[in-house]
Amino acid sequence: MKTWQALGGWIGAHLALLAPVCVAIGVLTPGIFGPVNTYAVPFLFACMTFQGSLSNTFRQVLDVFRHPLLMLLVIASAQVVLPLIAYGLGLVFFSGSPEIVTGILLEYCVPVGVITFMWVGMYGGNTPLALGTILVSTLIAPFTIPLTLQVLMGAVIHVDAVGMMLSMIGMVGLPAVLGMLVNQLSHGWGSRVLSPAIAPAIKLFVIVIIISNSTGMSDYVLHPTPQLLAVAAFVLMFSSLGYLWGLGLAHVLRRDHPDAVTLSFACGIRNISAGAVIAGQYFPGTPVIFPCMVGTLLQQILAGANGMVLKRLGRREDGLE
Repeated sequence: MKTWQALGGWIGAHLALLAPVCVAIGVLTPGIFGPVNTYAVPFLFACMTFQGSLSNTFRQVLDVFRHPLLMLLVIASAQVVLPLIAYGLGLVFFSGSPEIVTGILLEYCVPVGVITFMWVGMYGGNTPLALGTILVSTLIAPFTIPLTLQVLMGAVIHVDAVGMMLSMIGMVGLPAVLGMLVNQLSHGWGSRVLSPAIAPAIKLFVIVIIISNSTGMSDYVLHPTPQLLAVAAFVLMFSSLGYLWGLGLAHVLRRDHPDAVTLSFACGIRNISAGAVIAGQYFPGTPVIFPCMVGTLLQQILAGANGMVLKRLGRREDGLE
């Protein structure tokens, strides 16, 4: 058991360095890990949510909804403010390519990513706040995505609201309820014993998810174009801004470190796979998909780097540096 726990600890401590390696493996081996992204990733996400929820109680989650101001501010930042800024900057840098601007807007108006929950839990964030934010963000996305694209770009699309809801129920809702139920009925055994026991497996799942999510970018990375490189530079810059925005919001609101961790990841991580699906369905054969695919490639690398920053900030607050 000690070796197993040590493996999980090592992966968690080095995930920021492992993420680029995982991305490279996914890009170079799409035929091997591509099917995993289709068939296994939803199950792996469900396992991650279950493990993270073992440390929560129903009362903690209900408290988030009883006092929803912070959650609503995060959602407003993630799905209103940051998309508007991305749109404005997209017009500045890619004025001659409305398809790229549409792709940039689409990438940043999709809901908060499910994997946010894993990163928040790994770096000691407020997991009930993360869970509530992911659920509400996803619930409103079928309405906010078409509205945002219609108002700003004049693009009319119809998001599969039922499909998105069923996906979130399977990956987030049911596993979260089950995890909290196990913890509550076992009087804390789930949090004290079960969660640490399966945590190393969850870290391994994260590696598999990063690799499999990167397979879709294989053709683009192996055959880069000047336009793609320009989009990659923009996405790298703006996605980094999302994490900083969350930290800045936590500082302005004078929130504690766990809340700052949650705000940073929730403002920085998007459900980009949903954006890629929408781009492929409604804008086939156009550069609209470029920002979403580049975001898929860079998102976990940036999340790992953000985790290192947050860990350092946490040590400073604890007086360890």
